[in-house]
Amino acid sequence: MEPDGPGSAPVLVLGAAGGQGGAVAAALIRAGRSVRALVRDPQSASARKLGAAGAQLVAGDFTDRTALAVAMRGAAAAFALTTPFESGPAAELAQGNAIIEAAVAVGLPYLVFSSVAGATAHTGVPHFESKARVEQALAASGLTHTVAAPTYFYDNALGGRQDLLSGLLELPLPADHRLQQLDRSDLGAFVAILLSDPAACAGSRFELASDAPTPVQMRDALSEALGRPVEFRETPLADVQRRSSDMAAMWEFLRGPGYQADIAALRRDFPAVGWTSFTAWAQRTVPRVSSG
Repeated sequence: MEPDGPGSAPVLVLGAAGGQGGAVAAALIRAGRSVRALVRDPQSASARKLGAAGAQLVAGDFTDRTALAVAMRGAAAAFALTTPFESGPAAELAQGNAIIEAAVAVGLPYLVFSSVAGATAHTGVPHFESKARVEQALAASGLTHTVAAPTYFYDNALGGRQDLLSGLLELPLPADHRLQQLDRSDLGAFVAILLSDPAACAGSRFELASDAPTPVQMRDALSEALGRPVEFRETPLADVQRRSSDMAAMWEFLRGPGYQADIAALRRDFPAVGWTSFTAWAQRTVPRVSSG
C-alpha cells in the first residue's frame, strides 16, 4: 500500500505513549501513515518523542468519552486497548464501553482492539474475562473492527531488571514448559498491516505470538545477550497468589493449556511482520537495557 498523502485522514492510536500503543504508532509512522496519538500527558518524554516523530498529540484518557470522541472525529481508524492494572477489571470494562460509545457516536470507520490471547476461552482469569466482555460489547456495537489478542510480551522479562542484571530469571513455570510470547514491535507491524486494508480482516480475531520458548531457552538466550550466566528459578504459585490473585489465576492457566496462538499460520499468512524470535529480541534489547 502506498503511504498516505499529506491530506490523508489520520489513524488514532490510544495509549500511544505506552508499550503497545507506542509500538503501533512507530510502525504506522514508518509506513508513512498520519498518526494522531492520544496521550495522558503531552509533556511527557514519550509523548514529546512521538510529536518529534511527526504524530499529532491529543490529550485524553480511556474513560473520557467526550475526549475520545473528539480524538476519533475525522480519523480513518483507531487502535484501542484497555487496562485492568491501574483500577481493576471493572474499570477496564468502563474503559471499553467509553471507547466503543465514542466510536459509535462519531461513526469511526474501523477499530482494531487489543485484547489478550485466551480471553474467549473461559479461563476464569479476571483480566482475561474483563477483556472478553469488552470484545462482546464491541461485537454488539456494530462497529467494523478486528481483534488483535497478544500473548505474553517479551518485555515482561525486563520487569525484574535488577534480578536479571544480577543473573536471575524468575517465572512461575516449570523449566521445560513452553510459553507463547510476542515482541511488541511485531504487534505494531501486525496492526499496521490490519490498518492498511481494513476490509481484508474486518470481523476477524487473531491471537498473536512470535515464539514459544521454555524458561530454560529464555535463560540461555538472556545469558548470551548479557554475556554472563543467568540462572532460572521457578517462582512458587503461592508467592504469586500473595501478591495478586489475578496474576496467580493467569499463571495457573499458563501452566496448563496456556495460550493457543497458531504461530505457524501467523508466519505463513503475515510474513511481512518478521515474527522476532526470543533470542533475536534478547540480542537486540538486553544489551541496551543492561547499559542503561
